[in-house]
Amino acid sequence: MKILVSDSISQKGIEILKKAGFEVDIKIGLKPEELKEIIGEYDALIIRSATKVTADIIEEAKKLKVIGRAGTGVDNVDNIAATKKGIVVMNTPGGNTITTAEHTIALMFSLARRIPQASASVKEGKWERKKFIGVELYNKTLGIIGLGRIGTEVAKRAQSIGMNVLAYDPFLSDERAEELGVVKTDFERVLRESDFITIHTPLTSETKNMINKETISKMKDGVYIINCARGGIVNEKDLYEAIESGKVAGAAVDVFEKEPPDPSNPLILSEKVICTPHLGASTLEAQENVAVAIAEQVVDYLINGTIRNAVNFPSIPFDQVPLIRPYLVLLERMGSFASQIFGKSIRQIQIEYLGEVSTLNTQALTAAAVKGVLDPILDKSVNYVNAPVMTKERGIEVKEIKGKDAGDYQSLVKIMLLSKDDKISISGTLLSKRDPRIVQIDDIPLEIIPEGNMIFMKNWDRPGVIGNIGTLLGQNNINIGHMHFGRKEAGGIAFSVISVDTPLTEEIVEKIKKLPNVLEVKPVYI
Repeated sequence: MKILVSDSISQKGIEILKKAGFEVDIKIGLKPEELKEIIGEYDALIIRSATKVTADIIEEAKKLKVIGRAGTGVDNVDNIAATKKGIVVMNTPGGNTITTAEHTIALMFSLARRIPQASASVKEGKWERKKFIGVELYNKTLGIIGLGRIGTEVAKRAQSIGMNVLAYDPFLSDERAEELGVVKTDFERVLRESDFITIHTPLTSETKNMINKETISKMKDGVYIINCARGGIVNEKDLYEAIESGKVAGAAVDVFEKEPPDPSNPLILSEKVICTPHLGASTLEAQENVAVAIAEQVVDYLINGTIRNAVNFPSIPFDQVPLIRPYLVLLERMGSFASQIFGKSIRQIQIEYLGEVSTLNTQALTAAAVKGVLDPILDKSVNYVNAPVMTKERGIEVKEIKGKDAGDYQSLVKIMLLSKDDKISISGTLLSKRDPRIVQIDDIPLEIIPEGNMIFMKNWDRPGVIGNIGTLLGQNNINIGHMHFGRKEAGGIAFSVISVDTPLTEEIVEKIKKLPNVLEVKPVYI
C-alpha cells in the first residue's frame, strides 16, 4: 500500500510508516490540480494545515482509506465528502496541549515585564529602565475562559507561581473545579475581577467577538488580555481602542482573524501589544508528537482496522457501520438539540437504550450522543473518540441504561441532561430504520425532524401563538419549512419547534420572546 505525505512532518513519523512496510511518497507543496491528478494512487494521505483536501480531490481518491491530519484542526478537509466516500479522517487531539499552555504563560510573563519592548529598546542602544517597570504575577488573579486540556494546563502553571485562578467553562463541574483548585464562576465575575484574562475556547457562533467593547468595559482598569486560541474570539478593533484609552494595559495576540494579518493592523503597530505568528503549537516537541501520533494511527488502521481519533467515524469495525450509522446520526442530533435548548452547566449525561437498539454497540452510540451534547459549545474540537475524554476533563458523568421495553417502538433512545438543580429529557427513534426523529421532550410528545435551522419555543397553549410567530417570520422574509407542536393538556404548557430556511438573528429571537404567551425561545442549529 502507498502513503502520500503532502505537508512537512517530522522525520520520525516518516520512519514509522516505512518501518511498517508501506511505500511512502513525500511531495510537499503540491498544487490542488497536481494533488487531484495523483491522489488515486494512494491508500492514505497525511497532511498538516497547508494541503486542502476538497470534495473534488476526494472524488478522485479511488483507493484512499484514511486521511491523517498531524494536528488538531481539520478545517482543510471536506469531512462530509470523505464520509460519503468511506474515508476515515483522523487527527491528533492533545498533541499541542503543553506547547500552547507554555506559550500562553510565556506571553503572560512577557506582558507583565514588557520583555519584548525592553529588548528592542536595548538593541537600539537605549537604557530605559523606568519606562519598562513591570508588574508581579504573584497574588494576581488570572481569569481563564475555557478550562479544557489547554486551559487546565495553564491553570496548573499559574497556580505554581502563586496566581489565583478564576475559571469560566459551561461544562466544568463543581467537583472538577475543586479537584483542580480553581474557582469556578460565571463569565461576568471573570471579567470583573481578573488582572489577566486568557482565552482557551474554540471559535463558534457563541464565542465569536466574545471579547468586545461591551465585555471589555466590565473588566478591571489596567487588565491584560492574552489570546492563543482562535482569531475572531477577540474583536481586534475594540481591543485596540481599549488599549489606546488605557482601559486595557496590554495584550498578547498569537492568533488573528485574518492570518497573516495586514501590516496596517493597529494591534501590530501598538507598543502595548505583543504579537506572535500563531506559534501556540510551534515547538519541536509538539511537531514531533503529532507526526508520530498520526503515523501510528494510520499504520494501526491500515494493518489492523483500528480507528483512533477519527472525526467522522466511531471506533467500531467497518462491518457494523451500516447497521449503527443511522443511530449515530440520531444520537448526535438528539444530543445537540438537547444541549442547545438546555443551556446549563451539565453534571450528568444519561443515555437510555430501549428495545432492539440496546443490543448494538452502545459505546459508539454513547460517544455520538456526548459529541452532540458538547458540539454546540466546543465546536470542531469534539469527535467520537475524544468526546468521552472531554466529559471526564469537565467532571461530567456519562451513564448508560439498557432495557427491553421500548413501548410502541421497536427501538427508543432517551437522552437526559442533568445540572445541579434542573434536567431535560429528549426521546428519539428511527423511522423506516434510517430517518431520525425526536418524539418527546420531557413529558410532552411531538415529532421533530432534527436538522437545519430551528426555533424551539416554550409557550402557553393559547389561540394565536402560532399565527403570531408565523406573521413575524413572514414579515422578516423567513420561510418556514416544518412546524411541530406538542402539549400535555389543553391550555397548559406547550412546546413548538419551527424549522426555517435561514438562521435567526438575535434581533428576531428577541422579537419572538416578546410575543404574547411565549415563555422561552432558543435557536437551534443542527
